[in-house]
Amino acid sequence: MKPLVELKPLKISCTDSDCDNDLHCFKATRQMGREERGSCRSCGAKLIDWQRLHRRSIEDVEFTFEALHNEKIRHHFFHVEIDQRAKNYAKRKGWLELREAVETRIRKYVAKSGNPRDGRQTPFEGNPIYYAQHATATCCRTCLNYWHDISKDHDLTDDEVDYCADLIEMYLRERLDDVQDGPQHVPPIRSKTMR
Repeated sequence: MKPLVELKPLKISCTDSDCDNDLHCFKATRQMGREERGSCRSCGAKLIDWQRLHRRSIEDVEFTFEALHNEKIRHHFFHVEIDQRAKNYAKRKGWLELREAVETRIRKYVAKSGNPRDGRQTPFEGNPIYYAQHATATCCRTCLNYWHDISKDHDLTDDEVDYCADLIEMYLRERLDDVQDGPQHVPPIRSKTMR
């Protein structure tokens, strides 16, 4: 039997692209002119109907999710395996408490304008909300600005917080099919120690 090989975490960032595989990056560079904004920073592809996306219609969430899949980092978080600790967190909360946790996270880490850590406040794993935030571009004010046309110049309104929370919840419901309405008992994952 072959020994198990420990896989290293995939390194991914908001500016990565793989245009040959239709995985782009739409985050504008400082050098991009107004007419170039909204196109891929690597190849210039214009794939997103930004006007439709910026309406922020939850009724049009299928279109929103489809558009998000065009960006490499978003695509990654729509498909990466959610770690077991994060899955267990969701089960322990249940849908009702998980929605509250989502709103709390948005209000605490994203809602305020002028965050000096903007772009670095959302980890990549350990909580299902983190995966959802990166997938839905609700992870920071920069992503909210270019994907959802929510200005960085003001604190999020209650409607904007609700919009972000709705996107996150829809992502979580799509990815976590074994979470119940109420909390479930899930034994903790114990660290293995050497003796």
